[in-house]
Amino acid sequence: MCDTFVSILPGSKGHSVFFGKNSDREPNEAQVLEYHPAKSSSLSDKVHCTYMSIPQVRETQAVLISRPFWMWGAEMGANEKGVVIGNEAVFTKMPYKRSGGLTGMDLLRLALERAESADQALEQIISLLADWGQGGVCGYKDKNLVYHNSYIIADYERAWVLETAGEVWVAKKITDEHAISNGLTIGTEFDESHPDLIETARSKRLLKRGEDFHFAKCYSDWLYTTFSASGKRQECSSRLLGELRETKDVRSAFSILRHHESEPYDPSGHMLQNSICAHAGNSFTRNMGTTGSLVAHLRKGNNLYWATATSAPCTSIFKPIWFEGEVLPDIGPLPKGRFNSKSYWWYHERFHRSVLKDFNRMEKFKPERDKLESSFIKYAYRLQSKERHAYTVEAFRDSREMVKKWWRELKHEPAKTRIGFVYQHYWRKQDDQAEVFM
Repeated sequence: MCDTFVSILPGSKGHSVFFGKNSDREPNEAQVLEYHPAKSSSLSDKVHCTYMSIPQVRETQAVLISRPFWMWGAEMGANEKGVVIGNEAVFTKMPYKRSGGLTGMDLLRLALERAESADQALEQIISLLADWGQGGVCGYKDKNLVYHNSYIIADYERAWVLETAGEVWVAKKITDEHAISNGLTIGTEFDESHPDLIETARSKRLLKRGEDFHFAKCYSDWLYTTFSASGKRQECSSRLLGELRETKDVRSAFSILRHHESEPYDPSGHMLQNSICAHAGNSFTRNMGTTGSLVAHLRKGNNLYWATATSAPCTSIFKPIWFEGEVLPDIGPLPKGRFNSKSYWWYHERFHRSVLKDFNRMEKFKPERDKLESSFIKYAYRLQSKERHAYTVEAFRDSREMVKKWWRELKHEPAKTRIGFVYQHYWRKQDDQAEVFM
């Protein structure tokens, strides 16, 4: 499960756009933050997506993406033109394709590579959906996980929410703010739609005679949408966007992605995935946690991206990134489904899992986390172009050193809170499978 938001904020020197997403995946499904430069291809070339290959285009944009290590497609990302996209799994009454078609993540990455604006990205996803369809198993270990997709697509000029149900879709322009969380949100008002949208609902008896068409009511699957706790998370994101509107501060965007369903937070104390900052807790109703987070601050001619490159934003540090120079520093080998201390993602993950044994201990580290992030924010918004990549390298290095310090301190502060058997057993199994030894 995931949460994505966009907020368009007016300002005295022109508006700015905040975009954010938490990608929630299985705990051992390490997520890769990576940069791919622009490239030229022959029209006879193919692009090899997660389950299928399709014709490549002549020119592709440079992209910064965050993706599950085993997929070609991405959960979220940005391109050099300032287009940002995040996707969400949605559960509908339309049939799912377990094989064939592009995954929602493939559609996202293809759109980033091929579009120069949010409008073009919307057109790309719609066109690719028509040509190839969406489908394929989207779980890492969970081979029963199939779903449809919704998206928030934005650049400095425009923002869209696009929601799909099989081959049909609707799109709505966003003029202020919007949040999506694994449930359809578009009702009677939208700006663009599939030509057979309403007729399909009628033919499948999803729209009764005499009723007004409402996309979410017609196409949403009640059971999966409800038990994903999508409504509660979407409502929470919408409320927190009000605070971002007041502060216009990137720290408020971070806070949205770090939000837990209660404070003080007990990761062993709830059944459903009802926190925006998600921590897995059992194999049935909470088998996913946040494995990557991204915030984009889009301003005219001056975009700044903030990524954790690690799981659990509450235990992570957001680092600044620009489309300048080499874009990303060396963050070690590609993380996979087994622990590797040389991997940036897994190095932090060991600390995160230790914190989960007694989450109260994170209170000790929050002030240092916030202080380091504040220093990044202070300098990031002042830097000249030639200084930016070096500062990204420094920020990633300082963040890793901070996690190293926390890990050492944590080993000398044993867990005091007692956690339930189911939660304890679940995490022991995850650690064994990934060979994470504390």
